[in-house]
Amino acid sequence: MSKLRTLAILLSLAVAGGLVLVVQSTPASATSCAKSWQSSTVYWEGDQASRNGRNYKAKWWTQNEVPPGSNPVWQDRGVCKSGKTRSASSDCDYPNWADRAWYTTGTVVRYTDGKFYIAEHDNPRYDPIISTWYWDPYTCGSGTPTPPADGPTARSLAKTSGKFVVSEAQFNRMFPGRKSFYTYSGLIAALSAYPEFSNTGDGNRQRQEAAAFLANVYHETGGLAHVVEQNTSKYSNYCDSGQPYGCPAGQAAYYGRGPIQLSWNSNYNAAGKALGLPLLSQPWLVQNNPSVAWKTGIWYWMTQNGPGSTTAHNAMVNGAGFGATVRSINGSRECNGRGSAQVNSRVNSYKKFVGILGVSPGNNLYC
Repeated sequence: MSKLRTLAILLSLAVAGGLVLVVQSTPASATSCAKSWQSSTVYWEGDQASRNGRNYKAKWWTQNEVPPGSNPVWQDRGVCKSGKTRSASSDCDYPNWADRAWYTTGTVVRYTDGKFYIAEHDNPRYDPIISTWYWDPYTCGSGTPTPPADGPTARSLAKTSGKFVVSEAQFNRMFPGRKSFYTYSGLIAALSAYPEFSNTGDGNRQRQEAAAFLANVYHETGGLAHVVEQNTSKYSNYCDSGQPYGCPAGQAAYYGRGPIQLSWNSNYNAAGKALGLPLLSQPWLVQNNPSVAWKTGIWYWMTQNGPGSTTAHNAMVNGAGFGATVRSINGSRECNGRGSAQVNSRVNSYKKFVGILGVSPGNNLYC
């Protein structure tokens, strides 16, 4: 007798006898966990990451926004298979290269040829085997992956391998009322953009520079209480339509944002090019992503003279003093006796912060 006929007879007998057969289906197993979420990783629309045993999918560009978070950037994909999360520290556990991503210096990817490459310079999705100035081969295997023996990335990794001279506890003391947007982890992630920041000269000089930067940040943002410029009536003032690239994000899109209150389309354009980020077309990244916000502040500090004669970074490492950093940020609007209250506010914060870091403020505090 066939199995099908036997089953039919058994079912008939069960029905005739008034029995109820309950068929218990095997529950669908949870999907495997995606790669663990990392604060320093840039996620694009559709990218997945796992955290605390659940998978999440990014709805749009994000970095350092912890899933699930209060910002609805992450879509909860449900519980993932227990114990199957891939460790971010596993050998060769790097994402595949994608031509829709922006890559910062030091990022490691697996290319379509199965080999690994490390970004020598920030770049907008350049091909690792074509744009060899931007990418170098990366050796990966048992043990710790090995970066190139020399070159910008090797030197950058060496410089940023130490700890930031400001600890998280000290940062919290400096900014007790800061908005949650301004995370310490976001600041640490931003340091890779300019490894020389607060990493030049002896320990005293490094701490003085960090204190000077954070003191100016404190003044510009009310103690990191503001992410964007508060006077909305001035928003449309920051578009220089005479620039060849114009204001693609809109007339009122380039208002002050971030720790140094990045303003004007020209600054968004320059910062975006330097950092490898689309800030001219997407200035909102500065107010939506902590690491990007900190990077723009460090970019200005490291590369822009502003109305001064030197960058704020050079002013601190070459002995010009804290007053020269104020001139580089606000020039004659505050210096030369025109804004003594504002300058005093900056100097007082600087004195407080060097005290927290245990160093002297040095000379030339005023401008």
